Amino acid sequence: WPCRVPCAPGPCHRRGLTASISALLLEWYDANARVLPWRAPPSTAAPDPYRVWLSEVMLQQTTVAAVKPYFAAFTARWPTVEALAAADEGEVMAAWAGLGYYSRARNLVAAA
Repeated sequence: WPCRVPCAPGPCHRRGLTASISALLLEWYDANARVLPWRAPPSTAAPDPYRVWLSEVMLQQTTVAAVKPYFAAFTARWPTVEALAAADEGEVMAAWAGLGYYSRARNLVAAA
């Protein structure tokens, strides 16, 4: 948003506002976040980068509801990036069938 308060040299008043908004968003997220298979459970320190990456690629132009069963099948069949890297591209393409935009599946295998 445009700021109408001119800032003097030194700390800007917007830093405090940004921190307040960030705190509110994080508080809202903690209270309202959906449980999704690619997110780390609250008891875990960090999410698995492979699962996050896979979900990001699958979720491009696709809904969460459509991705959930594909994500479960993919992670059961190829639980790690190493397993996906060793996968036959044809098998990955067959497992991807129905998600559309097949270049995403080819790029997953190539990137892995």
